[in-house]
Amino acid sequence: MRIALAQLNLLIGDLDATGAAIRAAANKAKFEGADLLVLPELAACGGYPPRDLLERRWFVEKQWAMVQSLARDLPLPTILGCVEPLDPGPGPSLANAAVAIARGQIIASYHKRLLPTYDVFDEQRYFRPGTEPCIITIAGKRVGLTVCEDIWSTDFTGIRYGSDPVKELTGKCELIVNISASPYHAGKPELRNRVVAQVAKRTKVPVAYCNQVGAHDELLFDGDSALIGPDGSYYVDAPRWQESVLIGDLSKPVLKPSIPDAAEDLYDGLVAGIRDYCAKTRQRRVVLGLSGGIDSALVAAMAVDALGPDKVIGLLMPGPYSSSGSITDALALTKNLGITHHTLSIKESCKHLLDELAPAFVGGLSTVAEENLQSRLRGTMVMAVANKHHAMALTTGNKSELAVGYCTIYGDMNGGLAPIGDIYKTTVWELARLRNRRGPVIPEASITKVPSAELRENQTDQDSLPPYDVLDRILKRYLEDSASPEEIIRSGEDETTVRRIARLVEISEFKRRQSAPILRVSRKAFGVGRRMPIARHVG
Repeated sequence: MRIALAQLNLLIGDLDATGAAIRAAANKAKFEGADLLVLPELAACGGYPPRDLLERRWFVEKQWAMVQSLARDLPLPTILGCVEPLDPGPGPSLANAAVAIARGQIIASYHKRLLPTYDVFDEQRYFRPGTEPCIITIAGKRVGLTVCEDIWSTDFTGIRYGSDPVKELTGKCELIVNISASPYHAGKPELRNRVVAQVAKRTKVPVAYCNQVGAHDELLFDGDSALIGPDGSYYVDAPRWQESVLIGDLSKPVLKPSIPDAAEDLYDGLVAGIRDYCAKTRQRRVVLGLSGGIDSALVAAMAVDALGPDKVIGLLMPGPYSSSGSITDALALTKNLGITHHTLSIKESCKHLLDELAPAFVGGLSTVAEENLQSRLRGTMVMAVANKHHAMALTTGNKSELAVGYCTIYGDMNGGLAPIGDIYKTTVWELARLRNRRGPVIPEASITKVPSAELRENQTDQDSLPPYDVLDRILKRYLEDSASPEEIIRSGEDETTVRRIARLVEISEFKRRQSAPILRVSRKAFGVGRRMPIARHVG
């Protein structure tokens, strides 16, 4: 049996383009002799997750009409992910469905049974869970249908659903198909491959796994579709981060893929995230501030890799405390990357505003206002240039800074996308080194210099924060493992430092609520997967 896996990079809601892409994939699969075409979860919607588009009845109806049109037109048996309208009943009137198409019609429809609500998922908001297994016959083989979460057991998610769709297919079919939209995070590729291989071993039949590829808002989808046999053999292994239609022949195994280098894969994912976010929101170019530091240098390099140098504008905005080295390093970066740049000093603007503000500042105790004023002037300039050039501003803050509020709302947080907002500072250094191994573009001084916001004389980040290796270690435990301060302290960390960092995380929630969308690459990113109240007791 020859099975085509079509991991497509679609635009949510663009049904005309989606229909054309599905037809093209089907024609390619037919031409190459496939017996079955498999497409990702909710592919007919233009991708996952469509979120509250599903509350627009006209959208659902138009999508379902397209599915019926595809059923009449597709030249070979196909398993297609879509939204299926249901008759009124308990819960929502929609199903997250895998429809089986053959002979010019829909021959069966399977409704996803395990609807995740953890982390970034909220499927019970929209869908009614299915209750029955579905086995169809294609090319003389009995094929069991599943959708994404249906194959993820409690061993992998920690969620107990009370049912096991895979168990109900065991011994009853000769192939299991899983259509998926499984978002990427660090470590997910290895985990996902283990899940699929375990299902094949457990059921003693091959598993055709087709995953979505491309970025949708904050979520990155890495593809990595595969056809795996019960003995662990691979019959097809789709590329990561690339759209493709590949054919696997169950009589012809291929080499087992190697595990991707984690840092290389992370970098490629972030580049894909920038590229897709700009393409799908129709941004023609991007603008960002260049401080001469490591964060802005890394974001600039990623933007160039994603979009090309002619689509990136860098702004050098020296202020009262900017060092000559910072300007030199930023200029060297622009030359290495080949991007347009402008030097726009904020010194006079800052002095003028401080003079104007002097009467209102009398009696104030904080010096942070003067520092934040510089950041907000820079944010204003970045947004002005972005508006003038019909461009999108990129923010350059990392996860360590966002976590503890070491950032200025309406200043350096201004922008339409935060590419490294889920990357700890220690990982920023790692990715900068990696990028330079591909071709040296980030000045060495930007990597090795002591980090500083340069908002006051002789300032360094460590005036306000613990060393980044200590900070990131604590943040990972607190944010991603949900460890309490007491648990982190018992592991050997300094009590005063831990409690201070935990409090900074808690009181900075209001800033993050107003941040640009952050590309998610960790198990727990700021954004849709972390839902903390702003008004709460923080201890």
